[in-house]
This record gives sequence, C-alpha cells and structure tokens, in this order.
Amino acid sequence: MYTTELPGSKNRLSFSMFDTAIGRCALAWTDEGIAALQLPEITPAHTARAVCQRIGDMEAKETAQEPAWVLAVIKDLQRHLSGENRDFSDIPLDLKGVTPFQRRVYEAARGIKPGETRSYGQLAREVGSPGAARAVGRALGANPVALIVPCHRVLGSNGQPTGFSAYGGCQVKLRLLSLEGSRSIRTKGCRSAFLDGAGAGQGSPGLRFHPGKAANCSFDSALAVETLCRSDSHLARLIEQVGPFALELDEMLSPFEALAESIVYQQLTAKAASTIFGRVKAIWGGRALAKPEQILETGPAALAAAGLSRSKAAALRDLSLKQIEGAIPTLAEMQVLNDEEIIERLTAVRGVGRWTAEMFLIFRLGRPDVLPLGDLGVRKGFARTFGKKQLPTPRQLELRGRRWQPFRTVASWYLWRALDLP
Repeated sequence: MYTTELPGSKNRLSFSMFDTAIGRCALAWTDEGIAALQLPEITPAHTARAVCQRIGDMEAKETAQEPAWVLAVIKDLQRHLSGENRDFSDIPLDLKGVTPFQRRVYEAARGIKPGETRSYGQLAREVGSPGAARAVGRALGANPVALIVPCHRVLGSNGQPTGFSAYGGCQVKLRLLSLEGSRSIRTKGCRSAFLDGAGAGQGSPGLRFHPGKAANCSFDSALAVETLCRSDSHLARLIEQVGPFALELDEMLSPFEALAESIVYQQLTAKAASTIFGRVKAIWGGRALAKPEQILETGPAALAAAGLSRSKAAALRDLSLKQIEGAIPTLAEMQVLNDEEIIERLTAVRGVGRWTAEMFLIFRLGRPDVLPLGDLGVRKGFARTFGKKQLPTPRQLELRGRRWQPFRTVASWYLWRALDLP
C-alpha cells in the first residue's frame, strides 16, 4: 500500500496491488472511498505505473497494509473475477475529479446488474440526455473504477462489444461479460465459444483471462484461435498447419523511443538497422535514446555520421518536436484510445505511415484486432492460404477480414506464417 496526501484535501490517497484470476490489478482509495481500480496491463509494472498516473504520483511505491474495508473490496473483486458474481453497488467511491455529467453516467451504470447490459443510447436516456450516446461513451472511457462502475456492461446499439479502455480492449470486455453469464452479446462475423459454453459465469478454468501468459499478449490467444477456426475454415486449416499462436511483443521503454526505432529500421535489414540505431544512441553516450530536446539540439552532421539518411534525420527531429508538444500519446493515454485514434496521432509524425502505426499496435501494444491491409506479407499469405493466383486487393482482404473480428491480429500473424510453410 502506498499513501500520500491529496492536494487541497485532508484525505490520504493509498494504493495496493492484488492478484486475481485475470492478472494483477491495482486499487487506490481515500478515507472516503475507492478512487481508482486498474485492471491488468501488459505487465504488473505497467499496471502499477498506470494506477500511479491515475492518482497523480509517478513516484508512488506499493506496500501491503490495507484497511479491513479495502481488504473486503479486494476479496469481492477476486471472487467476481473468478466467476462468482458480486454486487459492487454499495462500495463507497471518491470521484472528486469527475464532471457532474460523468457522475450521472457512473451512477446509472452502477445500476446494471451482472448478466445485464445496456446500450450507450439507453444509458444516455437514463441520465436525462437523449442523443448523447457518444458523450456517454467518452464518460465511460474515462471511468477510473472499472468493474465497480461496470462500464463493460454497456454495448453498442447493435449489441456489439465496442471499445473498452482496459488493456486488451473488447476481448477483456467480452471475457468479463462471459464471466457474468451475459447472453446478449454479438460479435462481428463470429461467436465466442465462451458465450456459448455451459460454464459461462460459473468460474470454470476456461473462462480465466491471463494477460501475458499466452504468446506475451494481453488477450486470450486460445479464445482467439478457437474463434478464428469457427469463423473461417480456410484459416482453420492454416492454423492446424502452423501450430500454436506465438506472437512475441517487442520491449518498449516509451512510445517515443519505439517510434524512433521504427523510423530508423525502415527499409533496412535488421542487422544494418540495429547497428545504425546503436550509433544514434551512442551520440549521447548511452544505451538509451536521448531526450527529444537533446535530439533537436544535435546537428544534422552528427546524425548523418551515425548512418541516418537526411529523410530519417528529419523524421527523428519531427518526432522529437511532437513529443515535446505532447502530440505523441503516452502509454496511459493509449489505453483509452482506440486503434484508429492511435493511428491518427502517430501518422501525424513525418516518416510514420499507416503501416508503421499498425506494426506499433501489433508488436508494441499487442492490440488484438489489427489487419494491415497494405502489408505485402499478409497479402501473399492470404493468396497462398486461399489458393489465389493474384494478391488480394486491400478491399478484398478487408471484406474477408470481417469474419476474423475481433482477432484480426492473430489472423494476420498466421497469414505471415503461411509463407514459412513448405
């Protein structure tokens, strides 16, 4: 538990981390109530960092001295995430930072019981703001106490499990609803086996979500593979040939450094790019990339001497400038942005196109539903898997890919692997 003084308040703000069936979560509270609940990020360290950002203290450190009432909340959360539905409607909250509209939305959402769902439009009407479905969605996207304010029980008007701010997005939303026994969910082009199974909501081992345990990704790869096999027989045959899904995420110190590395690596072999990137970092005498301000102060001759082309040096300088301006979202901000929003933000940087942004989503963030329509490897893998003499157009690939939602990243990975088959 970590404790600090809230600015302008007599309340102390504390946080603690705890294990659940879906991974390590974090809970923050004051004397008045729960202030934040962080679902698992890609690693426990990311989870701790995310809750620290929510409580506004990046230097916070965890200890373990929870008061009795917080321990009771933690136990209820653990039971709920193991498949034993619990009622969180009477847990006290301390949400001083939210707007009056957000507060109304959260109060209405707390009235949705396990196994039930609402649409964003229905919730908008309940709070007295018909037509404000998008505003309701934004309010729920900023929800600091997921599960306790059950934003995962709010779906699109067509029953689709739309965006979810927790790491893993819609797949986490689907899993939480499955645990609660919800039956009113629709998925695009496929049905989740976990929504059809007899064990939904009963805490069976198959319903557990283990971030990072399968292929180093936040989503359930076993569920993804089973869903793809059910939705596309051609892809099912490819999956049988290739074997287990084994995507490994690349390490990332920050989005800034990851994007800088992507810029350097463009159109080079991995060996040559690694050498050049090492030289670029060595300009400032360290193994890590310099701060954006240092890069902007470095002359083009030094970057050229490290092996950067003029265009890549210009792109690195533009990335540095946009990082200083705050245009590059932080990891915490990316958790509440959908894929297209992240792509839009990243492609504003010189030298970062849509393909680079999509690779960032797949290999850095582990987003589960990315289909890079312009990727030559994916298109070649598609032609081979589906017995086509010509490469598919992006439109043809997009149409077939609708069957693979919400796991198009996994489908893309298998199409890449199709090129390795004899």
